[in-house]
Order: sequence, then C-alpha cells, then structure tokens
Amino acid sequence: MLELKNISKKLQSFEIRNINLKVERGKYFILLGQSGSGKSLILEIIAGLEKSDSGNIILNGKDITKEKMQNREIGLVFQDQAIFPHMTILENICYPLKIKHLSKKEIKQTAEKIAEEVNLSHILTRKADKLSGGEKQRVALARILALNPKCLLLDEPFASLDVQLKHEYKALLRQINKKGITIIHVTHDYEEAIALADEVAVIHDGEILQTGVPEHVFRKPKNNFVASFIGVRNYFKAYLTKAGNNEERTAIINDNLSFRLLSNQSEGDGFVLIRSKNIIISDRETHSSAINMFKARISNIYKSSQGYEIIAEIGVPISIKITKLSFDKFELHEGKEIWISFKGSSIRFIKD
Repeated sequence: MLELKNISKKLQSFEIRNINLKVERGKYFILLGQSGSGKSLILEIIAGLEKSDSGNIILNGKDITKEKMQNREIGLVFQDQAIFPHMTILENICYPLKIKHLSKKEIKQTAEKIAEEVNLSHILTRKADKLSGGEKQRVALARILALNPKCLLLDEPFASLDVQLKHEYKALLRQINKKGITIIHVTHDYEEAIALADEVAVIHDGEILQTGVPEHVFRKPKNNFVASFIGVRNYFKAYLTKAGNNEERTAIINDNLSFRLLSNQSEGDGFVLIRSKNIIISDRETHSSAINMFKARISNIYKSSQGYEIIAEIGVPISIKITKLSFDKFELHEGKEIWISFKGSSIRFIKD
C-alpha cells in the first residue's frame, strides 16, 4: 500500500496542502484535476523528484519520505516520455538497468523480456527519434518496468495519443496492473477514470476534494466544484451488442433495461454515458426522433444553478437538468410519473 500523510509543498505562489491518500496494493488509482491543480507535483513528490515541506510517504509499511529516488521502488513515466533520441529502443530500456550492477547478458535478457511484454520486440534496433508517439510511450514505459517498480506513476499518459493508440495503451496498462503493480495515473479526463480506475480522487487548487470509487464520486459529488468539473451523473456498466444497421447498437444495462445508440464499436463490456442536458422530459409518451423513451418516476428533486436536477427511476437512476420554466410547466414533484427520452446519438459508449 502507498500512503501519503499530510503532504504539503509550497512553490512560489502555488501550494498543495495536507494531501492524504491511501492506495491499496495492486489498485489502479486515478488523480483527476484541471491543469495547474497540483496533480503532477504530487507524482514528483512520491517519486522523489521534489521534497515535500511536511508530511510522510509510506510504501508497504516503510517510510520512504527521505529515501533517494533510485531507492524508492517507484517508477515515474513522464508526459513527454523523456527517452534518449540518439539511442536504440534496446539501449533505452537497458540504460536504467546499468545502475543495478547486472552482467551485460542479464541486462539484455531483462530488457528483451520487458520489450516483449509491451510489444516492442520487433523494432528493438530502431533509433528512438524515428518512433511514433505510441511507440515512444511504450519505450518510456518499458524503461521504467525494467526496474521492477512496486508502484508505477503515470503523468497524463494518453495526452499525445490518437484514439486507436489510446485504446491499445489502455489495454496494455490493464495488463500491467493485473500483474499486481500498483498504478497511480494523473489526468484531466474523466473518461480515463471511468475506463480504468478502481478508485479516483479529485484535486483542485492543491487540495483533495473527494476520494472514492468512480461510481460514488461521479454520481454523488461532494461539492459544487466536483459536480461541475466531473459533469457526469448518468454512467452505467453495460454490454454492447449489434442491433439493426451497421452503426446501430444496443447497450444492455441490466436484465430489464437497454439503450439504443449509434456506434461503430465492436461488441463487449464497457460503460454508457448520457449527459443530463440531453434528456428530454414530457408528461406523455410522444413520437419523436429519440429512439430511447421510458416511463419514469421522480425520486428526488434538487435545486441547481440553472434550475433543477431531477432524479428519475427507470430501473437505474437517471439525472435530468431542466430550467425553472420547464419545472413549473410540468408541475414536477417527487413521486410523479413522467416520460423521458434521448437520442441514440447523445449516448457515448466507453469500452471496458
């Protein structure tokens, strides 16, 4: 387990304050925040690149607060990869192993084994300056994995990757995590948290605002900032199957509920997301271009800055945001039955 106890650090006009986190061994933990919120600074402190002004870092029961970076058994993969462009892929992976006083044969065998795990074996002799963004990312990852870290730190790992490469890299990170390596991943993208995280923490202006499993944090934000930053209430575990034409799919939420959507993704597990603002309320069943229509019962009503947030039950709780004008027009109250609808194009599916 990695634990941060009351970590604080001041850098000119910015500071992180009393950071307390517990990341269980083997978990995938995502630190979610806007640019400049302090998330990368926390990684640097954990790795030993920066020293905290106060607090302690505990890894598997050992206080490593004052340990040198090379003795922490923690690996940090930078956002810009920081690989050596004049070296080959193999030389890049071998480089950190030289400090471990292994034989040349042991170094090469270790590097080749890691390269195979991250799918680089076929291009080991290629110079790093000739690589694509995705290949550079895997080289940076392989170089850190060669040191056999107990905890892997990732700084915005998908920032420079296109959609297809992101999908491949996500699969690789899941595979690494399943081998028992604890991963702490910082990002500003809540979709990465939904797809990967066992647990998530939201940071803003140097403070941790909320920590928990993604379902709890996204559906029950602790304060207005978390609610506005996340912007997600309606996300559900689902299985995607093919429907009518080539781009029609059905997302099966549970035994009695499914959504129709437009997607070219293949069948499989994942999550569906529906923005609250894309859901329409009516007092009767209507015929429209929306291919998803459900009878619902209002379970909760909350005031919001734009009007009201309605929670309606359709087998799962659906959050709907409406204006005060619409609220008054439909004479809404808890317990009332209504109809809700949304288009297939307004649903986003994230592959698990």
